Amino acid sequence: MRSIYYLATYLVFAFLMLGTGTAKAQESKLMYGNTPDSVFPYNNFQKAYKYHFVEPIEFHGAGREKPEPTNLDEVRIGFLGPLDNSPLVPLGQQMLNGSLLAIEEANAAGGYKGIPYKLMEHNDVGLWGAAANEVIKMDDEGVWVWLGSIDDIVSHVALRATLKTEMMMVCTGDPDPTFTETNIPWVIRVISDDRQSGYALADYIYNQKGHDRVAVIRTNSRYGRVGVMEFAGVAVRLGHPIRMEERFNEGETDFKMQLENIKKSNPDAILIWASANESALILKQLREMGMEQPVYGSDRMVSSQFMELAGDVANGVVTTCQYNPNADNPALKQFQAAYTKRFGVEPEVFAAHAYDGMNLILKAVEEVGLNRVLIRDVLSDLKTFQGYEGVTGKIIFDASWNDIGEIFMAEVENGEFKFFPAAQMKERGHSKAMPGY
Repeated sequence: MRSIYYLATYLVFAFLMLGTGTAKAQESKLMYGNTPDSVFPYNNFQKAYKYHFVEPIEFHGAGREKPEPTNLDEVRIGFLGPLDNSPLVPLGQQMLNGSLLAIEEANAAGGYKGIPYKLMEHNDVGLWGAAANEVIKMDDEGVWVWLGSIDDIVSHVALRATLKTEMMMVCTGDPDPTFTETNIPWVIRVISDDRQSGYALADYIYNQKGHDRVAVIRTNSRYGRVGVMEFAGVAVRLGHPIRMEERFNEGETDFKMQLENIKKSNPDAILIWASANESALILKQLREMGMEQPVYGSDRMVSSQFMELAGDVANGVVTTCQYNPNADNPALKQFQAAYTKRFGVEPEVFAAHAYDGMNLILKAVEEVGLNRVLIRDVLSDLKTFQGYEGVTGKIIFDASWNDIGEIFMAEVENGEFKFFPAAQMKERGHSKAMPGY
């Protein structure tokens, strides 16, 4: 009996040591979302037994053996975005223009082995079932890989349809942090998510500017709910819980009731999380009500729409942006000139990221040929395109295929956005890359 007791004690001890080793091993290669140590959940109290999203999910199915077709007269690339009957149409049009420009440039250079590329355009219309139906239509059209979308719900539903059709998706617009947490190995995201924006804003608002009592007004959509959730979590971990959160439905234009409630709470700063038009209206109304607190905002403020509607009251507003449009980058300047000449307007955030995402798609096709699984393999292998220099800067993926490249702050000065890197968060983050990257 004594020997059995000793054996049991040894096994329990060995199990505990194994668990500790597993946690330490996973922690040592932690990189998910480029989360800084200072705001990683529970990091100051207890290391987790297991960390998720630190190893990319593999696809072990068949399909790599399929031969390339020989009777094609065009190579079809899919597109899904809000092009009609949606408040996101201006952003969807940007995304479409950036994609078209990349396709046109590729065709001018000879296409794929002399075969032209063709962009198959689909409207997501913001409906759940419709998104899945559009992906199925792409499958019927013989699309090899597709780019989209922006709306959080649309992207989630479309992702599940692309899993069923085994057709790679390159997301260049949806900032929902939970999007790639589905562990579906048929997507990469080529734009920073709201986790990155939330970290940068929280650091700037609380650590750099020294605010304590921050009130939030946000859209009642998933974009507002999930985005503010990330910011609010960081605020708590920094010791500054949000003092008040007011909401409104998309399409509203009168925010006085919400703003009166915020005014009574006497905040020392206000955060707006909404579309460009809504953000501008809220900003104008709160200033008209005599509220002079510093105002911060979500990334969709960085647009010509916001600046035109907000006017002079936009001065001093600070938000985040997923790239620096004023960067000294020859490729960026060439893209901006070509885009302006082609479409008659300057490119903005969603156009630039769609251009980068589409160029990754085209390079993947050129690398491995016309095979859906091989295209998936090369886009998601975290090696071939890791560190790719696009017009939005260096694209770096974490193990869940999120783009964790540099994010920027944007402040309105004299009617123009001035950009500067949110480098302080990056320096405190997990700088050690995961093994094999």
